[in-house]
Order: sequence, then structure tokens, then C-alpha cells
Amino acid sequence: MKPINFAVIGYGGMGSYHVHTIMLQDQERIQVIGTYDISEGRQTVSAEKGHKLYPSYEAALGDEQVEAVLIATPNDVHKELAIQALQAGKHVICEKPVTLTTEEFDEILAVAQETNCVFMVHQNRRWDPDFLIIRELCKNQQIGDIFQIESRVQGANGIPGDWRHLKAHGGGMVLDWGVHLFDQLLFLIDQPIKKISADLSYILGDEVDDGFSCWITFENGLRAVIEVGTTNYTKLPRWYVKGTEGTAKIEDWDLSGELIAASKSEIFSTPQPIQAGVGLTKTMAPPSEDATVKLPFPNSEAEYVSFYCNFYEVVRHQADPIVKNCEVRKVMELIDIILMAKPEIVNEKELQIV
Repeated sequence: MKPINFAVIGYGGMGSYHVHTIMLQDQERIQVIGTYDISEGRQTVSAEKGHKLYPSYEAALGDEQVEAVLIATPNDVHKELAIQALQAGKHVICEKPVTLTTEEFDEILAVAQETNCVFMVHQNRRWDPDFLIIRELCKNQQIGDIFQIESRVQGANGIPGDWRHLKAHGGGMVLDWGVHLFDQLLFLIDQPIKKISADLSYILGDEVDDGFSCWITFENGLRAVIEVGTTNYTKLPRWYVKGTEGTAKIEDWDLSGELIAASKSEIFSTPQPIQAGVGLTKTMAPPSEDATVKLPFPNSEAEYVSFYCNFYEVVRHQADPIVKNCEVRKVMELIDIILMAKPEIVNEKELQIV
């Protein structure tokens, strides 16, 4: 087995995470032979880890040993770096968001086609255990036909880092976390989008959004709520999913939560009215004990191989990529609609992805 030799471009948080966590898991297929970063401090850290240092990006691309590059830089330079690498005959893995717009992404894809090099985007959260549980529920129908999905990530630490506060560098939560949640949603639901509305938050006073809420309706009627917040001092569940025969709630990445399904029993007690404030309600009373059953979450392991294993198979054996560029493009189209339309238009009109 001949491993793919990588140069890692950008040795910050994500770049070093790839090198020391993800890539190390598959050294038979993946080898890091060098790094390049514009920061001297990061170059020093990389050298201390034993990596070959390149004095420039051009030097990394000129190394005949390098077969592929990982781009883990601020978002605004992804396009330029990717095209340059592809034109140098290198395969490319790019961190997400792949670009700032769909148009920029199309420029990369055109060069990848011309050079016959592999270009893949690291949409890593298709492997998150919480997402895989929801994916299995959509497939096995334990809670019936799913008609609403709520997907949220929330914290109270504001926008992290420095460049993520700046529009020119591709900052903001739609691009930072929205790209993850939208990718998961569109990977789950193989349906055209019918309606989109969004509300972006600028509570922290930055020129980019510090959070957002997005409502999506698919052609089959399924509705989704996608929310990202950085000013939430207490969180809503990571996932809240409603089906015709049950409800699933996953609180956080620790997989705490519950799965409640309708009982298969044909005979069960009628719900009794409860005191609700200063009144009574039967509608909002909990179901009788014999009407529902609590189930364990389904398997949270992916039936597909790891990202880097798949990348190796795509490069060496022309396998199908798990993260397809046509899927990434749909996510970028959705982001374009949310970010390029004026907020008042997005809120008032129904928009459609063509």
C-alpha cells in the first residue's frame, strides 16, 4: 500500500488537528511530510514536532514528493490556494466552508476537471455520532415518518478568534457552523428545497453574524429548523426530531437524551386532564404510561469508511467520494441565498434553490 504524501497548508487549530489527530489514525494511507504557515510561531511549533518546513507555498507545491495538500487556512484564500495546487498537479483536501460563494467553488471545480486531480471538502460532521443516530432514525422509521427536524449548536463565548469577526475573511456563524449543519441536513434529506427563510443575529456588534435561525421546507413537506447561537447561556437540545409515531431528543454531543415512541398496544388509557397554571388541559397532558415506550438510541456508527480512507480510495482506485462536490455545491447555494439576500427580503419572501 503506497501512502499519499501530504503537505499541510495552515498549521493553526484545524491544520494541527488534522496532523496530530485525524491523519495519525491512518498512517498506512496518509503521511504528512511537511507544513507551511505564514506564521513564524506556528512554523516553529511544527518544526518542534519534527515536520519538514517549507519556506513558501510555492516550495511546497514544487516538492515532487508531495502528492496532495490539505488547505486549512482562513476561508477567503481557499479558492486561490486550491486552484494553485490543482494546477501544480496536486490532489486537494480543503477545509470548510470551501469558499465564500458558489461562484468561487465552481471556479475550483473547473480547474479540478481540467487537471484531472481529486478535490474534496472535509465535511467531517457526517461522522458525528449524534448525527448518525438521527440518520438511522430517518432510515429505520422507529418514530414513523419524520416531519420536523430541529438542529442547533449554541454557546455563550461569542465569535472565536480574530479573522472570524471579519467579512472579508469569511467570518460569521453561517459560514463557520452553518456549513456543518446545512451539510448534515441536506445529506439526511434527499429532497429539493421549497422554502427558505432566515434571521441573522448581530447582537455582539460585529460586521458578521454572531448567530442565526433558518427555517427550511422541503418539497415532501418535511420542515427543518437550523439554529446557531454564540450568546446562549443555556442551551436548547442539539437535536429535536418529530415523527408520526414518536419523538427523539439528543441534548448534546455526549448523546444524552431520550427516544419516545408510540406503544404498539391497541388498548391504552385515555389521558387525564392536568392542572395547568390556573386552568385544566387534556390536550397538553402527558400520554398515559401504556401509550408510549422509551427506546434506546439506534447505532451511531457510520456504515461508510472514514474521510481519509475514502480520500485514499478515490485517489488510488477511483472510488466514489462520500462527500461529493455536487452535495457541497448545494450547501453553498443555500448559504449564498442566506448571506447575499438582504435580511428583510430573506425574512419576508419565500426563496427557492434552482
